[in-house]
Amino acid sequence: MAELHERRRHIAVAAGAALALVAVIGGSVAMATQDSDDSAQGRVTVGAPGRVPSERGKAADPEAPANSGPVSDEISHDSETEGKVVNITIDDGPDPVWTPKVLELLRKNGAKATFCMIGPRAKEYPDLVKKVVAEGHRLCDHSVDHNTAMDKRSEDYQKHQVLDALKMIQDAAGDGARVQYYRAPGGAFTPYSRKLAAEHGMRPLGWQVDSNDWRRPGVARIESNVKRELRNGPTILFHDGGGNRSQTMAALDETLPWLKQQGYGFSFPKI
Repeated sequence: MAELHERRRHIAVAAGAALALVAVIGGSVAMATQDSDDSAQGRVTVGAPGRVPSERGKAADPEAPANSGPVSDEISHDSETEGKVVNITIDDGPDPVWTPKVLELLRKNGAKATFCMIGPRAKEYPDLVKKVVAEGHRLCDHSVDHNTAMDKRSEDYQKHQVLDALKMIQDAAGDGARVQYYRAPGGAFTPYSRKLAAEHGMRPLGWQVDSNDWRRPGVARIESNVKRELRNGPTILFHDGGGNRSQTMAALDETLPWLKQQGYGFSFPKI
C-alpha cells in the first residue's frame, strides 16, 4: 500500500511540472505576439536594430547625409557655452575676396565663427570651404538661391533649397565635415523647413544682433549697431558675401578686439 501511495505522489508531481511547462510556453507565445503587435503599431522603436527613431517613432531617412540625426527644430539663438560669450555668424559666402579676409581677422583675434554658406558659392569655391573647416569654424546651410520669400513657396521648393545646398556644402567641405545649422535667408523659416533641417542634423539658426553691414551704412554705424544690440543676446550677424564687404572688414577689425576688451569670449550657437 505504501508503495502504491508513493507511485501516485510521483505521478502527481510529474503532472504538475508538465502543466507548469505548458503555462510558461503559453505565456512566452502571448508575450511574443504582443511585442509583434506593438512593433507593428510603431510603439516599440527604441533599440530596434539599424534604426534611429524620429520624433514620430519612424525610422530615419536611410538616404539622409552623414551628419544626420534629428536635432531640435526650435530656432537657436543662444550659445552652447555659458558665461559672457558671443557667437559670430558670417552669411552669404564663401567669397574669394572677403572670406579670406574674415578668416584672417578671426585668426588674429583668436575667434571662431559659424559660416552660413550659399550652396552654389560653396560648390564654386570648395577650397575656401575646406579652409573654413580646417581653421576650426562651423558650417551652416544658407539655401541655394537666398530667396528671402521662400517661406511663401511650396514645400517642394523649400526642400530643394535646403537639401540641395546641404549637399553642395558637404561635397565642397569633404572628409565628412558636418553642416550643423540651417539659416533661412532673411529669417524666412517655416515649420516645414525647420523640421526638414532638424531631421538632417541641422539646427535652425537665428540671430539677436544684426550689424546691418549688408546695407553698407558706414563702419561706425555697423559698430554701433553691434554694441547697441548686444543686450539682446549673443548671436551676431555679419556678411562675407553679396557685394562689397570692405565696411564689414573694417568694422570687424574694430569690433572683435573691443569684444575681447569687454571680457567676451567666442563660442558657437547651441545645437
